[in-house]
Amino acid sequence: MTDEWATADLCDAHPERVCVVTTPMLDLGGTPRFRGEVRTLRVFEDYRPVLSELTQQGRGCVLVVDGGGSIERAVLGEHLLGHAASNGWAGVVVFGAVRDTRITRAIPTGLRALATISQRGESGHATERMIPVKVGGVSASPGDWLWADDDGIVISDGPLQAD
Repeated sequence: MTDEWATADLCDAHPERVCVVTTPMLDLGGTPRFRGEVRTLRVFEDYRPVLSELTQQGRGCVLVVDGGGSIERAVLGEHLLGHAASNGWAGVVVFGAVRDTRITRAIPTGLRALATISQRGESGHATERMIPVKVGGVSASPGDWLWADDDGIVISDGPLQAD
């Protein structure tokens, strides 16, 4: 698989295999262009399950966090994204809020999120991992692939090549 790709080209070449995330997401990481196999997590206003996941080896995967769209409390910040970078994660996409973005923009890992907020989350709500989740109305399942660049985010049922 070549490293020459763009989400627009993937949409043109594989319209039947990609879903486009149409919800606007902020680019808040140090790597604006990233891709990888999807791992998933569903949380509600709690950073601790995200920390637990990002301390594991990422092996070039992208963690997709379904935070239920909550922008009341951050589920990721500089320390967690630092763990992602150290452990080989290609990126993290949060359908929810993050914080410490002045610093996350310097960490060499992709980060997209719905919003920013200063307050850290600690809800204690139940967490689910490695299940199908939703990001802006688009489903993402473990084993799917996520591609993010300046034009947006697409999710496919596996690796793709731009034609």
